[in-house]
Amino acid sequence: MDDQSIRVTEREALLMHASGRPGKFEIHPTKPLTTQRDLSLAYSPGVAAPCEQIARDPNLAYDYTAKGNVVAVISNGTAVLGLGNLGALASKPVMEGKAVLFKRFADVDGIDLLVDTEDEDEFINCVKYLGKTFGGINLEDIKAPECFTIETKLREIMDIPVFHDDQHGTAIISAAGLINACDLTGRKMEDVKLVVNGAGAAAIACCELVKALGVKHDNVIMCDSKGVIYKGRKEGMNQWKSAHASDTDARTLAEAMEGADAFFGLSVKGAVTQDMVEKMAPKPIIFAMANPDPEITPEDVKAVRADAITATGRSDYPNQINNVLGFPYIFRGALDVRASTINEDMKVACAQALADLAKEDVPDEVAAAYSGRRLRYGPDYIIPAPFDPRLIFSIPPAVAEAAMASGVARRPIIDMDDYRNELQGRLDPTASSLQVICDKVRGNPRRIVFAEGEEEKTIRAAYAFLNAGYGTPILVGREEKIQETMSHLGLADASGIEINNSLIGPRTKEYAEYLYRRVQRKGALLRDCNRWVNQNRNIFAATMVACGDADGMVTGLTRSFYSSYDDVARVLDPHKDQIPMGVSIVVSGGHNTVFLADTRIHETPTAEQMADIAVSAVAKARKLGHEPRVAFLSYSSFSGRAGGRTAEVRKAVEILEGRNVDFEFDGEVTVNTALDQELLNDYPFSRLSGPANVLVMPGLHTADISSKLLQKLGGGTVIGPILLGLEKPVQIVPRDTTVSEMVNMAILAAHDAIVGR
Repeated sequence: MDDQSIRVTEREALLMHASGRPGKFEIHPTKPLTTQRDLSLAYSPGVAAPCEQIARDPNLAYDYTAKGNVVAVISNGTAVLGLGNLGALASKPVMEGKAVLFKRFADVDGIDLLVDTEDEDEFINCVKYLGKTFGGINLEDIKAPECFTIETKLREIMDIPVFHDDQHGTAIISAAGLINACDLTGRKMEDVKLVVNGAGAAAIACCELVKALGVKHDNVIMCDSKGVIYKGRKEGMNQWKSAHASDTDARTLAEAMEGADAFFGLSVKGAVTQDMVEKMAPKPIIFAMANPDPEITPEDVKAVRADAITATGRSDYPNQINNVLGFPYIFRGALDVRASTINEDMKVACAQALADLAKEDVPDEVAAAYSGRRLRYGPDYIIPAPFDPRLIFSIPPAVAEAAMASGVARRPIIDMDDYRNELQGRLDPTASSLQVICDKVRGNPRRIVFAEGEEEKTIRAAYAFLNAGYGTPILVGREEKIQETMSHLGLADASGIEINNSLIGPRTKEYAEYLYRRVQRKGALLRDCNRWVNQNRNIFAATMVACGDADGMVTGLTRSFYSSYDDVARVLDPHKDQIPMGVSIVVSGGHNTVFLADTRIHETPTAEQMADIAVSAVAKARKLGHEPRVAFLSYSSFSGRAGGRTAEVRKAVEILEGRNVDFEFDGEVTVNTALDQELLNDYPFSRLSGPANVLVMPGLHTADISSKLLQKLGGGTVIGPILLGLEKPVQIVPRDTTVSEMVNMAILAAHDAIVGR
């Protein structure tokens, strides 16, 4: 299901898809291809060796190629999201998005393929020849009833998993929710009387799966736009509807709902009334899954039935039925045992594993996503949150075990504990942690001042910040200029954005007096402070934060970092327990995250400062879900050479030794040694149990150059530098920052305002 709580404009979406390299993903080689020898091994003549091996034993394709981790995302565009039949080409942005979700949540490489035909046989004939390339087939956005025939025939023909997510994804997540809703209301699955409104692909799949879980056929009534699907009905029927026809006298949805225990809605907004809900059985279970607007809102349900358990497809209500809880992990488990198909047993296992996970104690990072509220299994928490980091090592093992037990696994997993550990290492926690930060800010909106309020990028960032629900953006600048730019950008409704002109602001005089009290003994006169507050937007914005009129600030687009930092430092002091510094977060293409520090403030930090930098960087790493291992970098590893920066690095290590800190650290080491376990093995005395993920730089030159080189030339993503250590939240973006990066910095400032520095 789509996340409908985050509003974005059409322009923002188009800019995102078109900026830089068009689209949402690219392909990177996994082997070095630098020298002629590399090319000779990867292609001719070296490539002949694996070709010959695979010709002798086709199963070796999983060992010598990427087949076992690649899923084709295939559509003909006949049912694109809620947009209808847009055709194959217009579905490509959705299919690319699906491929990205596979990678983000389960480290599965998705490749989108578009089949430009609406003819079932042509589609099937095209796809059936692709099985040698891929480890699995994810069918997407194909209209009913053709989708049933296409999936059924392809599953019969192909020896790899074929899975139509629009059917089975929703079915699996809703089934997991029903398992727990029945548990909480004291029902048994075999006794549940269920009404399903909608008879499309998802609705029929939901019926089939809950029946496999124990719900009796005679206890399910399915309805479509013409009313109840009953035995003997002729109008608007097909073989798939007929399979779920009921022996009932009910002819309308309202009649079917009388006395029902549960309702699954896969239809349209407003299909269910409060009167229908009132007539359901005690403790009714209502899954209103129409998107973007449910069949009935949870508020309307609660108004008439306080005892109800509700779920929707939306993230702004509890119990979101979100397909991303299912398909990445189903394919992960299926691929890892080289399953020939995804069968009913595997879908049931996935649903049960999701239900079981919701009953476990919820980790802090998931609770943080719900504004810090401690989530516990109950009516408002019957299925896990989509960004729960436990999903990757909880769901695929259950799917894999079901595949093995049902005889469709071609490579059984011997040690499931090792497999779970392997899964846990597949994904870096940074992405989930950043999402948790976003969700926490959305639940605790803050006021963030954007100092350079007349800049187009700033205005777009403020608009995005507002629309995503992160809080109130405040633009510093001339209102007429800002409004003119907004009009040019087509930002019609910006009523939630505040504009504050530093020349004529209602508190400008108070800000100048506040600043004068701070700097009057540092050579500044009152008229200097008046001029600074009136004319320097960084100082004005920082004073707003200092005086409590804003929770944090973002600047940096039009001036150098050091110029902006000097302005802010006139107003805000360092935090009493921290050292001002910058941390750059490098997320590599291999899912490894490394924290570089200090990349902003200290040109040649002393040993004491380097020790403090390490402590602050460790705290940030832990907030983002990492167990830190700190390496103090130099040009040599444990060389014993005296003098210069190396001596300071060695002394910083000694200082930490005396502090009895609770994290691993060592130095001096070279960066390649710090990041390579084999090289670290050459130093058995090292305190590091594995490659370092927090790198303390010996000086600002190396730190800044390294982070920017990685950003411009590297194969990963660089977040930041994130400014730490001031008494109030401030982020200074690079002048070449993007709108999205600026929004991220505003979110980080808001998050710091919530959790403290």
